[in-house]
Amino acid sequence: MDKLFLLDAYALIYRSYYAFIKSPRINSKGLNTSAIMGFVNTLNEVLAKERPTHIGVAFDPAGPTFRHEAFPEYKAQREATPEDIKKAVPIIKDILRAMRIPILEAPGYEADDVIGTLATKAAEAGVDTYMLTPDKDYAQLVGDRVSMYRPRHGDAGYEVMGPKEVEAKYGLSAPSEVIDLLGLMGDTADNIPGCPGVGEKTAAKLIAEFGTVENLLANTDRLKGALKKKVEDNAKQIEFSKFLATIKTDVPIELNLDELRTEQPDEEKLLKLYDELEFKTLANRIIKKTENKQKNDNQQLSLFEEFTPDGEESQKNASYDSIKTVAHDYKLVDNLDDMVAIRDFFMTKEAVSLDTETTSTQAIEAELVGLSFAVEEHKAYYVPVPAEREQAQTIVNIFKPLYEHPKILKIGQNIKYDLEVLAAYGVKLAGPMFDTMIAHYLIQPELRHNMDFMAEVYLHYRTIHIDELIGPKGKKQLSMRDLAPEQVYEYAAEDADVTLMLKNKLEPELGRIGAASLFADIEMPLMPVLASMELGGVRIDTESLAETSNILTKRMNDLELRIHSLAGREFNVSSPKQVGEVLFDEMKITDKPKKTKTGQYVTSEEVLQTLRGKHEIVADILEHRGLKKLLGTYVDALPKLINPRTGHIHTSFNQTVTATGRLSSSDPNLQNIPVRGEDGKEIRRAFVPEPGCLFFSADYSQIELRVMAHLSGDENMIEAFREGHDIHAATAAKIYKVGIDEVTRDQRTKAKRANFGIIYGITVFGLAERLDISRDEARQLIDGYFETFPRVRDYMEQAKEQARTQGYVETLFHRRRYLPDINSRNATVRGFAERNAINAPIQGTAADIIKVAMIRIAERFAREGVRSKMMLQVHDELNFSVLPEEKEAVERIVIEEMQGAFDMKVPLVADCGWGANWLEAH
Repeated sequence: MDKLFLLDAYALIYRSYYAFIKSPRINSKGLNTSAIMGFVNTLNEVLAKERPTHIGVAFDPAGPTFRHEAFPEYKAQREATPEDIKKAVPIIKDILRAMRIPILEAPGYEADDVIGTLATKAAEAGVDTYMLTPDKDYAQLVGDRVSMYRPRHGDAGYEVMGPKEVEAKYGLSAPSEVIDLLGLMGDTADNIPGCPGVGEKTAAKLIAEFGTVENLLANTDRLKGALKKKVEDNAKQIEFSKFLATIKTDVPIELNLDELRTEQPDEEKLLKLYDELEFKTLANRIIKKTENKQKNDNQQLSLFEEFTPDGEESQKNASYDSIKTVAHDYKLVDNLDDMVAIRDFFMTKEAVSLDTETTSTQAIEAELVGLSFAVEEHKAYYVPVPAEREQAQTIVNIFKPLYEHPKILKIGQNIKYDLEVLAAYGVKLAGPMFDTMIAHYLIQPELRHNMDFMAEVYLHYRTIHIDELIGPKGKKQLSMRDLAPEQVYEYAAEDADVTLMLKNKLEPELGRIGAASLFADIEMPLMPVLASMELGGVRIDTESLAETSNILTKRMNDLELRIHSLAGREFNVSSPKQVGEVLFDEMKITDKPKKTKTGQYVTSEEVLQTLRGKHEIVADILEHRGLKKLLGTYVDALPKLINPRTGHIHTSFNQTVTATGRLSSSDPNLQNIPVRGEDGKEIRRAFVPEPGCLFFSADYSQIELRVMAHLSGDENMIEAFREGHDIHAATAAKIYKVGIDEVTRDQRTKAKRANFGIIYGITVFGLAERLDISRDEARQLIDGYFETFPRVRDYMEQAKEQARTQGYVETLFHRRRYLPDINSRNATVRGFAERNAINAPIQGTAADIIKVAMIRIAERFAREGVRSKMMLQVHDELNFSVLPEEKEAVERIVIEEMQGAFDMKVPLVADCGWGANWLEAH
């Protein structure tokens, strides 16, 4: 049975682009590939899942259409097309040509008219047709053989809408009535005016009663009151709106089913395009498909034909170099005399690239399987390490002088992992270090930093992938220990070799962008500090958590009973769907509940917060959710993360995740432990120091505002900090023109929100919502803020201008944040970039400052023989387990180094506290 898919290109391109708007996909050339990636993924999904026999993609033509000629204001209110979409469209068309999928266009007609015409003709020819688009206007075209294939909101798949589904969704008796519905209600997306004051519900009722717009306008005497006046006063506009909303089905374009027939793509062209775009997964899929095809073809060869060895043919089709195409000298070194010999050889070098093969990705649990080294490109060595601990230690000890040499540069990819694994064998990795992962993070903070990706981008080289050795993830995946050294050595040696080659490529790049000092003086010295903290871990009081769990679980259960009582029935409080039905269908706590595109009620925290005042049940539901999240994420989860061997939790501190330079943590994420609220504080009570020690906490006071004062040079803000005033009270005093002692709590709260909101580019609307005040008051507050701190506004404008001219902004330590959308003509897209231009130098500088402090504290501890340990870094806060006899020394060192980490126009201030646990100390 023939099946035709017609895709609305621009609707899908825009949808893909905005899906990634907060975290766009940018490749190493600076191209935003969000729209391309999203479109291609949608196309591939449909081809794989639906297997259409015919397919075509319709685009809007360049220039105006007949609707623009009839109504110049048509779509006039739309933001300019984002530049990244303009760049994406020609590339998407190239991909479609490579996939041999027809591009459908008709001058003077929009894509929906082209699709409307072809769908109608295809249905007449007996072909089942699916229109792939998120645009509701297409519902008017639906018929017996024509369906909408509509993407659901987010990643919820697709809905297929035939006549019954369209009629049910809009309350109509036929899909064709969608035209009349749109004529009445208008369409803000296309600037179709419709009838003012008539929304979807009213329009649907009118169409149900009158059938068509024409019949309605001929019988307005049957209407009453204000509605009658609205319809009669706007009769011509309603008729014209229906004309604009009508999708043409008679465009001068032929249906040629032979041309639309699905064909095999030109894989060579497609692979080249995917390589250029750095679509690694898609490129690899084509390579593997080609390899499999070659294998199948080889099995069917005649005995008299020349046989091509497995894998060789596929390399001709692969665009990357690999171990099979590049000359290399990789050696397996498996006797002790040779190990000593290569160790002595390495000791004569200035730098060595190193890697470890292990049994686990978790450093704290990993055992060594092998060691690899490279000192010149394309030449590397692999040393297998046996499972028996004494034999393993003997081999590690041979290389210990090399690892601990204070002058030889150690090069690695995520070298922190190797440092931690080697530490378990008594090795203290020393000397200068170069981590290719961190180097790339400074060069391109928003890209991926794994070795496979970097090898393809910088070396045009495809590495051997781990799953080729041990199999895909899952229960059947092998351990490296399960393989013989002969199976492992080329893979392991290649890692050390590629890391060395990457270092040689990345080092000049660091110099070119002015980040060499940031790398050498901050990021690399910080790495062993973080490794030490990870290895040390932190103790958890499980009894305290168990007690907290019982208390919170009881409260949550009590809340659930109270919520059921208020609702008048039992339901699943954890189900957004059921919460929506109870609040909006049954209790009707608001007249205008928000709905998703699939028709489900929105019950997100953000929405429920705005409804708090409507009914007491809302606050109870929010509290229930908060308790459930605390229990699931921390209270009940933390004890399960305790390492049975050490008795500690070992979080991972990540240097290469956030675009701003802030550290993040994972397994568990300690950055998100709630600070406010009694329940969140109870979690901190469970974090305790080592036995017999004290918990010491020190955190920067308002560091981001202090950085803002320094960057802006605003005299009023600088004076407030220098005088040691409460900055929020001082801000309120100046805004409200009262003495600092006369500032009310409410005024201080509003000033505080303004202080922090300005840094994050808060709008009048955003501030009004956050403070629950009128927009006029919010506007006065923001205007008053800029009158008080005029140079803050100047800084904000300068930051945006710098981003516009350079394409990036920098911290005071020259950490870059690239902002490719800063010159976009699309206001939404540009707005994101402008807020980042203002905030990134502030947040990034604050992050750099605490990193400097951590390095200096660790150096002072080592120099002065302090045995107390730095355990945790959480945003602007450092936490320590301190021996009682070192209490004074630790406080002195920590406060001195935090406050002296960077010299600014305002003082850096660190507050501190002591206790038996984190809660007491902070």
